[in-house]
Amino acid sequence: MKAFRFRLRPTKAQEAALLEQLRLCRNLYNAALQERRDAYRKAGKTITAYDQMKYLSEIKEALPEYKGVYSQVLQDVLKRLEKAFKAFFRRVKAGQTPGYPTFKGAGWYDSICYPQSGFSVTGDVAYFSKIGNIRLRLSRPLEGKIKTATITRDCGAWYVSYVCEVEAQPLPATGSAVGVDVGTTYFCITSDGEFTENPRYFKSSMAKLRVKHRSLSRKKRGSERRKKAKGAVAKLHRKVSRQRLDFHHKTAAKLIRENDLVAHEDLNVSGMGRGNMARSIPDVGWGQFFSLLSQKAASAARTVIAVDPRSTSQARHNCGHTCKANRVSQSRFVCQSCGHTANADWNAALNILGRPCPSVVNVALSASVH
Repeated sequence: MKAFRFRLRPTKAQEAALLEQLRLCRNLYNAALQERRDAYRKAGKTITAYDQMKYLSEIKEALPEYKGVYSQVLQDVLKRLEKAFKAFFRRVKAGQTPGYPTFKGAGWYDSICYPQSGFSVTGDVAYFSKIGNIRLRLSRPLEGKIKTATITRDCGAWYVSYVCEVEAQPLPATGSAVGVDVGTTYFCITSDGEFTENPRYFKSSMAKLRVKHRSLSRKKRGSERRKKAKGAVAKLHRKVSRQRLDFHHKTAAKLIRENDLVAHEDLNVSGMGRGNMARSIPDVGWGQFFSLLSQKAASAARTVIAVDPRSTSQARHNCGHTCKANRVSQSRFVCQSCGHTANADWNAALNILGRPCPSVVNVALSASVH
């Protein structure tokens, strides 16, 4: 499955229709959530999405405005709520902080999904049932068979995301494998000795963000100026997110293009982003990078392996001696057994590569020595 996201150019009438559909879908979501809460609290009964779908025809008869929303879009609203409840119960079972599904306020429900039908694309025009034809900025050609279409409002602009079923496009074999150690000083360090700088997009935008957040805090709640200031903050956050995503795409594509096997640490990224690293970890975005790496590998018939991260920074990659004292500083590694000195992150990358593929790392080590 591959996603393609394009900018929509609706007319004022079409934008009004889209906003109305978002409002109706949000109201349906909130009403369905209220029904499920009341049924459980008053009667101890659990209602499913399919139970609620049975009454959609009655809702349309009682509220004719819902006839202007495609039937599968309404069904998807109820499935979305079902997914939220399943995630809640999964977290309860796992002993995590559950987070009960919440009601969606105005401006907090920004997408509608056509899960199977009711949409098509012809040239630079996108068709959606009950909405009509909307001009589309087709920045790249669609591939494969379109499965779903999701219209999203993002900072006042409209986008459509098509999820397509595409054939894998295997890349020619390179005969090479690489271990990748990620960090905050450098974004990633490979076992080949390549150091990729960490761009720190959020940190570099913090000065502008402070100014815009201060401006937002001074505006009166509910005023038009506050809405405008809030939009400016959202656009700057969106820019940072897009910069990071573009960097991750390019870095992951390079690793997949040049190697048959990529090994990286199996990190608990969400658990690491706390305490004094609460800004640095989300800014570097390892979770998103690893996800893109796996997706690109699947498409190119490459292999990506997540290895156990324990002791990768404390073990000598050749003699195997492991102790905390080996890591002399953030960047310097000195083996207390054999006296070998190396960059700590490069040594960790070699350890990462050696776990799934020890024969390859031995060849790499002998080549580096000679």
